Amino acid sequence: MGKIVAVCTSPRKGMRKKNVGEGILVTEHGLEGDAHTGTWHRQVSLLALESIQKMQKMGLDVKPGDFAENITTEDMDLVSLPVGTKLRLGGQALGQVTQIGKECHTRCAIYHQAGDCVMPKEGIFIRVLQGGPVKVGDRVEIVE
Repeated sequence: MGKIVAVCTSPRKGMRKKNVGEGILVTEHGLEGDAHTGTWHRQVSLLALESIQKMQKMGLDVKPGDFAENITTEDMDLVSLPVGTKLRLGGQALGQVTQIGKECHTRCAIYHQAGDCVMPKEGIFIRVLQGGPVKVGDRVEIVE
């Protein structure tokens, strides 16, 4: 079991996201108010705080949201979750892992600073099966 340490949105694609602390996951759509919502398989992105800390150890001044992830988690090995895994986020929302990592067609500012970026290898994507509120401090649990 892990926990949510940031809930992040951005008004446009291709930019860092801001930690807004809480939000609403909308069934089959994504995080309300975020530019990446839609009826596709990558409705919500998640990245572990531990992945961000790897980049911080490389000397980068980065924080949750800087990798354009919607939800930053702690104490959960996201990349080990198989596609199809269901996650309970907060008390109501239910998501299903649809993709591990992604291909970056253009190199982001993080890549140019560090020569590497964790999101393509360690970020995961879910679609929202059941909506509900999420906020910093909420639990993230695997649903069997």
